[in-house]
Order: sequence, then structure tokens, then C-alpha cells
Amino acid sequence: MSDDNDNRSLSLKLYVVLHHAFTAVQTEAFKDMKRYNLNPTEFAVLELLYNKGPQQVQQIGEKVLITSSSITYVVNNLVKSGLVLKEKYEMDKRVSYVSLTKTGQNLMDEIFPQHAERLEQVTKGLDAQEKEVMIEMLKNLGKIQDK
Repeated sequence: MSDDNDNRSLSLKLYVVLHHAFTAVQTEAFKDMKRYNLNPTEFAVLELLYNKGPQQVQQIGEKVLITSSSITYVVNNLVKSGLVLKEKYEMDKRVSYVSLTKTGQNLMDEIFPQHAERLEQVTKGLDAQEKEVMIEMLKNLGKIQDK
């Protein structure tokens, strides 16, 4: 019974520590995004397009974990800002692809390395090996929830 209580206490402590760590990193990441006058969802869309190339609107929503109505709103705002282009797919007019414009590409060429550097600073308490171990451990934790 003692082991069960110890494990339960550790699980609760793990949750608190994960929450505080995530909040600290997220807060700094959001501050950095705000420097570029982008909200986190806009930045996530631009980052996806920057790193993965043109995407279907539906794929963007799935990859940045937002609803289709929200992604349409965000993409339309990025189109109005001149950062992305939304085009109908020739073979199926119901499908739209989104890509970076030259302006969007130039913006990401400028800000993405700075953002990556900021995240490096935020996580500098861990060396490369510790980061790799933590990534694998958190993936394992996430896989348990998928079952």
C-alpha cells in the first residue's frame, strides 16, 4: 500500500512540475511571438508552412490542433496580411492549399531563427542529451494517453 501511495504522490508531483515547466516555456514562447505581432495560432500556421511547405487548410487545422472554423479565420487573416496565399486545388475545387507568400517567406526567414534561439535560451537548463531523453520520455507519456 505504501508503494501505491508513493507512486500516487509522485504522479501528482509530476503533474505539477510538468505544468509549471510547460507554462514557463510557453509564456516565453508567446512573448517572443508577440514581438513579431503574431498570436500563437498565426505563428503556428506560418511555422508549419515554413517548415513543411504548402498544406491543405484541413491539414493545417489538424497539425496545429485547432478547429476548421478557427483555422479558416486565422488563414483568412494571414491572407489579408499578405503573409499567405490560399488557392483552390485544380483537381478538386473543394480543397484549398495554403502557402507562404514571398512576404511571408521573408518574414519567417528573419524571425524563425530568432524564435529558435529564444527557445534555446529558455531551455538552456538542459544539455542536448537531457533534451533528447526528456523528448522520448514525454513521447512515452503521451502514447499512454492515446490508448
